[in-house]
Amino acid sequence: MITIYHNPRCSNSRAALALLRQAGHEPRVVEYLQTLPDRATLKELARASGLGLRGLLRSKEAAYTELGLDDPALDDDSLLNAIERYPVLLNRPIVVGPRGVALCRPPERVLDLI
Repeated sequence: MITIYHNPRCSNSRAALALLRQAGHEPRVVEYLQTLPDRATLKELARASGLGLRGLLRSKEAAYTELGLDDPALDDDSLLNAIERYPVLLNRPIVVGPRGVALCRPPERVLDLI
C-alpha cells in the first residue's frame, strides 16, 4: 500500500499523486490539513524519511517565522506542537511506498519509492 500525505492545493503534491496514478498505483490519500497524522506517525515519517521533524517543516510559511522554528534549540515536542497547531507547516507531499518514505520535492522522487 502506498500512502501520500497530500495537499490538493500544492502543485508538487498534485504532480506526485498524478505520477503514482500514471504508474498504475492508487494510493491512500491523506489530506493532512483535514486529518493530521498523530504524533507517533509524524515521528515515524520523520525518522523513516531520514529528514527528522525539522526537515519536514515548511520554512516558507509565516507561522514558521512567527513561532521561531528556526531556533535549533527547539526539541521534537516543540516542533510537533507547532505542526499540530498549524498543520500547514508540514511539508508535502510525503509518500510512504514499498521502498521507503520520502518528501517528494521534486515530485519525481515518488518514482524511487515504487
